[in-house]
Amino acid sequence: MKLIDVHCHLADPCFDRDCDEVVKRALDSGVVAIVTSSQSLEEALKTAELCKRHRGVLYHSAGLDPCLLNEEAVLQVAEFIKRNRDQLVAIGEVGLDFHKVVERDRKEKQHKIFSFWISLARELDLPLVVHSRSAGKYAVEQLLAEGVERVLMHAFDGKVGYAIKAASRGFFFSIPTSVVYSQQKQKLVKHLPLESLMVETDSPVLGPKPGRNEPANLHYAVEKIAEIKGISIEKVAEITFRNATAFFEIKT
Repeated sequence: MKLIDVHCHLADPCFDRDCDEVVKRALDSGVVAIVTSSQSLEEALKTAELCKRHRGVLYHSAGLDPCLLNEEAVLQVAEFIKRNRDQLVAIGEVGLDFHKVVERDRKEKQHKIFSFWISLARELDLPLVVHSRSAGKYAVEQLLAEGVERVLMHAFDGKVGYAIKAASRGFFFSIPTSVVYSQQKQKLVKHLPLESLMVETDSPVLGPKPGRNEPANLHYAVEKIAEIKGISIEKVAEITFRNATAFFEIKT
């Protein structure tokens, strides 16, 4: 059984002391590839080095924290992405966050920056990994309006109706390990087809239990999806693995 963690943050400082051991534990648990996301230029540089050190296991998705509404930071990360396009598997995470950003003018700025990332993904022919905290409806509407095709909605916390609409247009949804207790994530799994799903840990957060999360915990998400859908763990692993390798163009 082979698994792919399609979203985590191994450049987070909490992994500085034992990142190599974290990767080894993931491999020992059946995770054969990990997509680790950077959210700033500093993290992008750090993540690039991690991916070199664990070539063939770690893959880089470069983005910017949606709450960082700084044009200079946007341009810096965009230049990094352009220079390193061949070393990246996606742009992201990028998107909208209306949990932290509540003022109308700042929300409008988020939309404009999101449009910039959408255009860049189209220009460079890279898929988008989308953050949409408390903004699922608005993120889906913007993506559909701007005609994006290769989209992964990471840890989507919006209503199932918008998820179903997006899935019908070919969007994917990555289910985090928090699905073991999150009724909203369980509802997503119940109503979305397995063919639209991938699995993630979002390490170091959204774990199946309190404490630091890590990619070795990915099996919790697979097992819970299998339980909810009443199918085998092997079937969930097979389909989510196939979805991830095709979406990110990963060869394992």
